[in-house]
Amino acid sequence: MQQEPDASSFPSGGIRNTFEARGYSAWDPSSPAFIVGKTLCIPTIFVSYKGEALDYKTPLLRSTLALDRAAVSICRFFGKNVKKVIVNLGCEQEYFLVDEALYLARPDLKLTGRTLLGHSSAKDQQLGDHYFGSIPERISAFIREFETEAYRLGIPVKTRNNEVAPNQFECAPHFEEVNLAVDHNQLLMDIMGKVARKHKFRVLLHEKPYAGINGSGKHCNWSLSSQPGTNLLSPGKTRQSNLIFLTFFINIIKAVYDYSGMIVASIMDAGNEHRLGSHEAPPSVISIFIGEKLSHILDEIEEKLSNKHVSNAEKSALNLDLGKIPEILLDNTDRNRTSPFAFTGNRFEFRAVGSNANVAPAMITLNTAVANQLIAFIKETDKLITGKKIKKDEAVLEVLRKYIIHSKPIRYEGNGYSSEWKEEAFRRGLPVLKSVVEALKAFNDKRNISLFENNKVFSPRELRARHEIHLENYIKRIQIESRVLNDLAVNHIIPTAVKYQNVLIRNYQGLKEIFAREPDAFAYQLDLIRQISGHISFIKMKTEEMTRARKTANEIENIEERAGNYSEIIRPFMDEIRYHTDKLELIVDDEIWPLPKYRELLFTH
Repeated sequence: MQQEPDASSFPSGGIRNTFEARGYSAWDPSSPAFIVGKTLCIPTIFVSYKGEALDYKTPLLRSTLALDRAAVSICRFFGKNVKKVIVNLGCEQEYFLVDEALYLARPDLKLTGRTLLGHSSAKDQQLGDHYFGSIPERISAFIREFETEAYRLGIPVKTRNNEVAPNQFECAPHFEEVNLAVDHNQLLMDIMGKVARKHKFRVLLHEKPYAGINGSGKHCNWSLSSQPGTNLLSPGKTRQSNLIFLTFFINIIKAVYDYSGMIVASIMDAGNEHRLGSHEAPPSVISIFIGEKLSHILDEIEEKLSNKHVSNAEKSALNLDLGKIPEILLDNTDRNRTSPFAFTGNRFEFRAVGSNANVAPAMITLNTAVANQLIAFIKETDKLITGKKIKKDEAVLEVLRKYIIHSKPIRYEGNGYSSEWKEEAFRRGLPVLKSVVEALKAFNDKRNISLFENNKVFSPRELRARHEIHLENYIKRIQIESRVLNDLAVNHIIPTAVKYQNVLIRNYQGLKEIFAREPDAFAYQLDLIRQISGHISFIKMKTEEMTRARKTANEIENIEERAGNYSEIIRPFMDEIRYHTDKLELIVDDEIWPLPKYRELLFTH
């Protein structure tokens, strides 16, 4: 039941010392054990000697318990004999495939998961022909095998499909209890990688492996259900059942609004920073889409209950057309794919989670925020009933109306990709976060610390540790990328460009001898030589400056300042270097270019 694995090198964010080797794992019986090959694998929690969480399973279980208790209280508040509420999750997993030989010829893909340089292909995803085409047979064979292997481990994969970009695909297992779904998603990514190697592919789970090409996410479909299986986010057939639905629905919206900064912090990392807001993924500004019908209902509650001429009897009788809510099951509002958090009929779809991410941090934050809000709702409603001595239904609607008004800024039905929305979001007071370092500051916000501490999900020390771990991970990711780019630029690209330049110089000298009196005959070659020299000089200068900047950043003691330095100074160097290496790719002879190009990476299958 309990083991003592070595935890000496495990990231702890200061919770434990490196020289202390002991950590504790304990069986999580809510997630079934499974067999891989001849090995029995047992899902466990992982904690320090003093019991502090070193993992994400421990706080996930804590947050699920907090939400279960709060949601049960809501159900009982409405007279429902509910003993347990289950948090459900379905993860849609996007990924790229690349031919193994091409992958091994790209050090950047192998070491960082993404291409650090490379000019766009003349044809990529413009026509949408991959999205709407058939799945190539070699890829179908891989998919069939990994689905079979997943099924053997208790992970039935429900869908398979092409995605927008060439060689990009998606799968979606069945909905499960959230803790099991998180475990299975981690396992699914591992299975995909192993099976891909058998088919001479490599799976790319980086959120943005190719510049200018759609990135990959992990759409998390989240819902609540009471035993024996009633979906609490599914509208009912009576006004009373719809009032319960609205209570959960509106409280979730308010929770996401109140803690949107922390929700962004739970999904932001070095990979997802490239994807969010790039016109193929939800923006990092959290907004909620609920559709025309539900928007009308919430507006109606706000308007009618603010009307002083409406009697208390009418209010308590729910004279608000609430019985018409089931009409939304007809899907009479189109889905908004630009919304990072959208209601889709009987669940919320959190679309901003990265494809390579462990979804637990996002679920921990969402579960905790909703649990906290449900508890606050009961307290506020009870206070109205006992203080003003009004009927329960009237008190419920009065509190819900207050929440509707309070959280209205986060509701947005328009195009989340537009620049106008970012300006509008700023005017509404929503967090408009532009970088990982800026987003991670939410971990130190006193309000967020209280949220997790009061609900017994994270202690302040555990939360500070995660902040430090996220910053350290960000620094290391950018550090590795900058070193790999430096190696590629200096040891691969520049020598190749010089080699081709020497060919041009010999060609230029020969033409000059032949056409001494006709300078136009060798003007093109001379211009190419100058262009190559310019790009080489710039690359060399910027790689040296980037190396010096990295050394300076590494000497900064404060980890947040160091991460900010990597974000604001070192990353821009990488963009500048890439621009000039990509220009050289268009000039240098294709036969001697040292790296597979985008046209090969994207269209070889």
